[in-house]
Order: sequence, then structure tokens, then C-alpha cells
Amino acid sequence: MDSTSQILIEVLLDTISYWYVIIPTIFLGLIVGGIPGFSAANTIIILMPLTLSMNLETGLVFMVSLYCSARMGAGIPAILVNIPGTAGAAATPLDGYPMAKQGKGQQALAISFVASCLGGLLTTIIALATMPILARVGFYMHSVEMIVVMLFGISLIASIAAQDMVKGLIAGFLGLMIGSIGTDVVYATPRGTFGFLELYDGVPLIPALVGLFAVSEAFVIIEKKVIVTHEGDVKKANWHDTFEGVRIALARWWHIVWTSVIGLVIGVIPGAGASIASFVAYQQSRSFSKTPELYGTGHPEGLIAPESANNGVTSGTLVPLLVLGIPGGATAAIMLVVMQFHGVSFGPSLFENQPKVGYGMFMAMAVSYVLMIFTILPLSRYMSHVTTIPTIYLAPMIISFTLVGGFVPREYMFDMYLALAFGVLGYIARRTGYHVAAILIGVILGPLLEKYFLWSLKKSDGDLMVLFSSTLGNILWVAFAMSIILPIFFEMRRKRSRGVPAE
Repeated sequence: MDSTSQILIEVLLDTISYWYVIIPTIFLGLIVGGIPGFSAANTIIILMPLTLSMNLETGLVFMVSLYCSARMGAGIPAILVNIPGTAGAAATPLDGYPMAKQGKGQQALAISFVASCLGGLLTTIIALATMPILARVGFYMHSVEMIVVMLFGISLIASIAAQDMVKGLIAGFLGLMIGSIGTDVVYATPRGTFGFLELYDGVPLIPALVGLFAVSEAFVIIEKKVIVTHEGDVKKANWHDTFEGVRIALARWWHIVWTSVIGLVIGVIPGAGASIASFVAYQQSRSFSKTPELYGTGHPEGLIAPESANNGVTSGTLVPLLVLGIPGGATAAIMLVVMQFHGVSFGPSLFENQPKVGYGMFMAMAVSYVLMIFTILPLSRYMSHVTTIPTIYLAPMIISFTLVGGFVPREYMFDMYLALAFGVLGYIARRTGYHVAAILIGVILGPLLEKYFLWSLKKSDGDLMVLFSSTLGNILWVAFAMSIILPIFFEMRRKRSRGVPAE
């Protein structure tokens, strides 16, 4: 047995010995992720004194476990009550919530948990094995390449618009317009702020998220007795539905694999994040599906794609942190502070001088995902009964929690009013047939697309051909074009094959 394998076994056994830290942290992360506006990042900040008082290994195990479980927890309210806990779960309700309304909430939760755990576990192993290669992805992904990555996510608007082209595109463009509010990237000139200083940094994401999805959904469901479409769909808690959800997810194991790898690659890019990964994975899943018309109606693959992708991001964000000392996201940035406090030096030497720290973070992630399967999966049979709570009680609770969630990130009262304003906008959109997900995609990805586009033009003195000046960028352009053209070709071929017997 070589020295590396021996070190990995030692680190694995050492990590398992921290089970008494990991299991309570999993449940804490589940609660934190399920509350809109809260996340692993701001929870770790609140608990920073506790984390710094721990020894380094215990502190890292705690932070990594919280990070993983909070990511999974964000999908629970997204499925049950159409409220994404974080931006990374914004694509989860597209198919998760329709399943819950059909009385399949228990199956949807089981599918989500299995996809999240397997996606996170798989990408953790891949990241550990290919770390030197993945670390270089960040060096090659510049503004030109990021533009194409953004377009992958924004093209999801067109997929949503396929049901009603005019309304879908109007909703998407409205989101892009809202996303442009704030100071512009080049000259820092205020745009559309209406004199509100709170909007100078742009529209805050969490109030927009909870308003468009949570508050508007509360307004809608209060008109019904319960969330489920038909009261006859309500079932008693049973293990059969949980195991059926597990079976559905495992039968689509290949879907979990390739969508989680999308999350891993995007997670390695500093600043990209889970929201981009989930939208890109959902768009790619729908584009290459044999049944794209089922997406948005409660299709399992539409739930698997964003959940496996946003959990694939978790291991990706650790790669640039450990190898380059560059945090891949907000939670990784806080981990960086804690590790610097304990005098950790980053780079390839970390895995030689302090292997328990370098390898230990990935092992903590892997062990956390394994333990989640046994601790969280059995809870799906009880969680699903949120959909049976009378809406006269559920709607006020949703509005109260989400308004607090909108306040937490920046601690401005303005953000609570903004969440209510987005709630009214979302309610009007739902009642008039416009898709709130298309609006949210524009709000999230629009400003990022503008930023990278202007950076590219600034570096090239305004030459648009800079968009095709990169070899990797051109490869991504071809992939983007193929992801748009091939589904159209496949759909035409399916229609032609269905038409032959009819003739």
C-alpha cells in the first residue's frame, strides 16, 4: 500500500470518529437551509466564536457538515411549499413542487435526498482524485468563457417560454430589467434606483427570491384549503413512497452522475455558485431529454438535475480554496478565515505538510453525505405532511418566516418591504400566466452576464469579436449552439416518427 492510500485511510477513520459532531450538525444545517434567507455562510458567521474556539480539525468538520446539509435542506421548502431556501435551490420547485401538489411530496423528497447525497458524494470523490486538473479550470475561465456559461442558464427562459412564447419572454426580459437596477459596472452611475440608496448595490437576491416564490405562493395557496391539488391525493405516511422515490432516483443514476459533474466544474470557478449550476443543469437536462414536454409538470429528472448539481458545487468550491487559497464561494471564504486563524498555508504543500487538513475536508464531506442518507431519508415520510396543513395557518407562517429571511442578509427594513413588493409582483404574474422562474433567472443571471460582457469589451477596446477570441470559449459556443439546435432536431424527428404510422 502506497503512502497516499495509507494517509487517506487514516484520514477517513479519523473523520468517522467525529460522528458526534457531524450528526447534530446535519440536523442544524437541515433547519438552517430550510429557512429562506438563512444559509451555511451566515450561520457559520454567527457561530464564528464557537468555531474559532474549537481545534482546527473539529472546526473544519463542523463547517463542512453544515455546508453540505444546508445545501440539501434548501430543497425541502422548495419542494413542499414552493419556497427555495437559497438561490441554489431556485430551480428545484420547477418540478419538485408540482409533485408535492399531486400528493407525491414524500417521493419528491426521497428523490431529492438521494440525488443530493449521491451527487455530492460522487463529486467529492472525483474532486479528491482530480484536484490538480480541476484547480486549473479557474485559470482558463475568463470573462468570455463565463458569458457562454451565463447564456446556458439564461436560455432556460426560452425553454420556459416554449409553453407560451410571448409571456415567457416578457417575464424573462422583465427579470433582466430588474437585474439591471443599481450602479452600472463601468461608471458606477445609478440606474433605476428611484433614489433608494439600498438599491445602489443592485436588487438584493434574497428578498427577490423569497418575494417571487414564497410570498406570492402564500397569496395563492391561501385561496385553497390545502396545498395538494385534490384532497384525495393526501396519503398517510408510509415507507412505500419513500422507497419508491429512492428507486426512481437510483434508476436514473446516470442522470445524477452527469448533472452533478456540471455542478462540480461550475463550483470550481470562483464566484459562479450553485444558482448558476442548478439552472445550467436543469436547462441541459431538459434540452437532451426524450420527453422535454414533461418538465415543469412534476418530472423526476427535472428534480434530480438541480439537486445533484447544486450539491456537486460544494466539493468544487473547496478545490480553489485548498490548492490556490482562492475561495469559490461565501462559505469557502469563511472557511479561509478560520484556516488562516489557525495558521494553515495553502497550496500543494498543504497536502504534504498537513494532509489531515487538506484531505480531511473532503473526507468530512464524503462522510457527511453518507450519514445524511441514513439520518435524513427516513424523515421524508413525515416532512411531506407539511402539504396537508390548512393554508389558513400555513400562509401566515410562510410570510412571517420569509420576511425575516429577507431581512437577515443585510439587516435592512427596506428589504422586507422589497420582499413584499416582489410578492405582489409574483402573485400578479402567477394569476396572469407569467412564469416567476423566468423572472428570477433574469434577476440572478442578468447582472452577471452584463458584468462579464462589459469586462470583455473593456479589455478589447469595444471589439465584439473578442467573444470568439478564446479557444475554450469557441468550444463552449459550439456546445451552446448544439444544446439549442439538437433538441429541436430530435423533436422534429420524434414528430416525424409518430407521423409515419398515422399515415
